[in-house]
Amino acid sequence: MGWMKDETGLEKRPANHVPLTPLSHLARAASVFPTREALVYGDFRISYAEYHARVSRLASALAKRGVAPGDVVAAMLPNIPAHVEAHFGVPAAGAVLNSINIRLDPGTISYILDHGEAKVVLADTQFLTVLEAAIGAIEGEQPLIVEVPDEQAGYHASGRHLTYDALLAEGDAEAPWIMPEDEWESIALNYTSGTTGRPKGVVYHHRGAYLITLGTPISWRMTLYPRYLTIVPLFHCNNWCHVWAMPALGGTTVCCREITAANIYNAIADDGVTHFGGAPIVLNMIVNARDDERRDFGHVVEVFTAGAPPAAATLAAIETMGFNVTQVYGLTEVYGPATECTWQDGLWDDLPPDTRAAIKARQGVAFPNMDHVTVVDPETMTQIPMDGAALGEIVMRGNSVMKGYYKNPRATAEAFAGGYFHTGDIAVQHPDSYVQIADRAKDIIISGGENVSSVEVEGALMHHPAVSLCAVVAKPDEKWGEVPCAFVELKDGARATEAELIAFVRQRLAGFKTPKHVVFADLPKTSTGKIQKFDLRQQAKTL
Repeated sequence: MGWMKDETGLEKRPANHVPLTPLSHLARAASVFPTREALVYGDFRISYAEYHARVSRLASALAKRGVAPGDVVAAMLPNIPAHVEAHFGVPAAGAVLNSINIRLDPGTISYILDHGEAKVVLADTQFLTVLEAAIGAIEGEQPLIVEVPDEQAGYHASGRHLTYDALLAEGDAEAPWIMPEDEWESIALNYTSGTTGRPKGVVYHHRGAYLITLGTPISWRMTLYPRYLTIVPLFHCNNWCHVWAMPALGGTTVCCREITAANIYNAIADDGVTHFGGAPIVLNMIVNARDDERRDFGHVVEVFTAGAPPAAATLAAIETMGFNVTQVYGLTEVYGPATECTWQDGLWDDLPPDTRAAIKARQGVAFPNMDHVTVVDPETMTQIPMDGAALGEIVMRGNSVMKGYYKNPRATAEAFAGGYFHTGDIAVQHPDSYVQIADRAKDIIISGGENVSSVEVEGALMHHPAVSLCAVVAKPDEKWGEVPCAFVELKDGARATEAELIAFVRQRLAGFKTPKHVVFADLPKTSTGKIQKFDLRQQAKTL
């Protein structure tokens, strides 16, 4: 066990054992960096002392409104200061933050709010109508809506709900925070994109959130005072936990509501942004920006990219423009990135550009906060040959793995079978141990960094009265990486057009889940009647 022969008097005490939590980063920053710029959004600019005070007001105001430790507070917000503040203010009230994808349909939002039993929802004015429809469908207790107007973006208060500023005014800037008594306490509840039907609630603990905030700066080569641009949505794995990390470094979080090439270039040139993360679509946006959108800047910008391997041509282009791109890989269940393609200086520097790009497209090796990431035979849990050819499933274990799926012990047990978290992603492993995804299990489509369930899209299409059978696969797309492509068999004598079916699905699902192409054809099937999606994926590549 590694114990000494005599451990008398060496037990845990308040002096030597404090529960790990990212809340401690902001508490320290308010003392160490009180006047440094902490949070930026256009004309909104606050110091760490002001940041801490606003978080204290939010936490105490939520408590006065009846939010108790362990309660869920939801947020339906873009990347604006209120959402960043909620990442500290909600757990500082002892509550659990549930950041909801702003692109979801009312039915899914309603399910998430009901399943998570949210007491309060912080909602941007832009999304009020969708949220009100979602809440109206909840049969049980409905959460309090706190409206967050965004005057800079032209979204003015509706007058129908308590506003965020009014809520803060109810709070106390000097109020003490409710720190976790146990670092295993829950800090966040994040719902997956529903790759197997209903989304599952992934529960994060304070310990995991804290450790990834220290692992990420090591992997990202961060030093003090980085200037971080929030391109990754705050509802995606809590922005890959980056906003929790910034106070530890005295860094500045620069909010970006609308992800455009012009906004990214302006943030780099005007606000000195040094780091951001995003899907390959963001890299394409930067490379293909118009001349009037581009800005000159004199420093290297470090970029984490994930969601799908960036095209070699994109990497080759962007690296001549002042950006250094690192491929990372992860899932909601592991707090965002869990592996990175760590660059081997002196070994890979002089390789031909195509070879360098191919290496950079690997998912790589474990973050410092993870214990072990490898590829195994999922049936036997034995290591596959590291030859770059044998296929297996990526599995992980470490300090930043979820507690489990909320109210779903069966799915939790399945995910953790054999002592590892099963990602469901199929990969090869190279002789140097670097992991590289070969295919994605369960026919997941990754569009613009969003997971799309082919089963869910197929289910929506099957509701159309003219559809007899359908199958949805990924079609490569220059802008989005992948988009859903539907192959449809119609009922005898029935008629439907591509535009009609696309509009039909759009009424039922979020826009990113809607097929961008519909092909009418007899579907290829096995002798047992199973649709051969491999053939359809090959067809989709030629469309």
